Amino acid sequence: MKSPAQLLMAAVSAVALVATPTAAWSAELPTPTAKPTTTAKPTTATTTDKAKSAAPVAPVDCAKVKCIALTFDDGPGKYADKLLDTLKKYKSKATFLLEGQYVKSRPAFAKRMVVEGHEIGNHSYTHPHLRDLSEDKVREELDKTQAIVKQATGKYPTIIRPPYGELDTRVQAIATEMKMPILLWNGGSRDWATKNETAIYNEVLKNAKRDGVILMHDWVEQTVKVMPKLLVALQKQGYHVVSVSSLRGAKGLEPGDIYPVGSELDKDLFVDAPTTDPELSMESPADNPG
Repeated sequence: MKSPAQLLMAAVSAVALVATPTAAWSAELPTPTAKPTTTAKPTTATTTDKAKSAAPVAPVDCAKVKCIALTFDDGPGKYADKLLDTLKKYKSKATFLLEGQYVKSRPAFAKRMVVEGHEIGNHSYTHPHLRDLSEDKVREELDKTQAIVKQATGKYPTIIRPPYGELDTRVQAIATEMKMPILLWNGGSRDWATKNETAIYNEVLKNAKRDGVILMHDWVEQTVKVMPKLLVALQKQGYHVVSVSSLRGAKGLEPGDIYPVGSELDKDLFVDAPTTDPELSMESPADNPG
């Protein structure tokens, strides 16, 4: 029979074995961490977070979807800022054919066109009939516009649209020399002639087609006013409104090339263009500087 001392020693040993783990078991235990003082609550992403994390919008592939290009001559016109607001709202891009004299008086409008991702082209400095000018005068008209657009926007125009759509072999040779293709059109709006919202709307929809290049003017107030309705109608018909360079046939244009192909041979096309610069008769180039 064990003595009371022996029983006490046995009890102490048993407690020690239970309280102290073996070396191997200690190695398998996770390292203890401090408990947080507060419990974090699950959160949902805010609208800003979603916008930041969203993938960038892919560029439009006009080989896969139906595209159309709206082009605006003689700008920046006095209503160009309102037109740019509309294009931005409807996530549409346009091509602006700029006159140097109006870029000089409205440089902020021209700058905004470039900043907001629109395409810009050279439409001469004073809108003359280039075929009536000497080659040196043609170069002067185009070179002055190149320089003032670069000064205002930080970017040179990449295409030429001759005033009234008039060109000859000399103009084409100078465009080639300047390493720029020539842009005409294959559908019009006749906005300069009618100055009527309904007429402009109907004319554009009548001429709309895949890879169409539509001639318009951003100094025509009725064009700018009808633009929201027109963009909605085009989008409902499945069109993506893009700059000319995004169209299928405009890929890989060489200096001096004319686009749309064959447009220079369409004699009916030129009824879409005014025979004089209407804005010059309406206002001074210095009016409403942007």
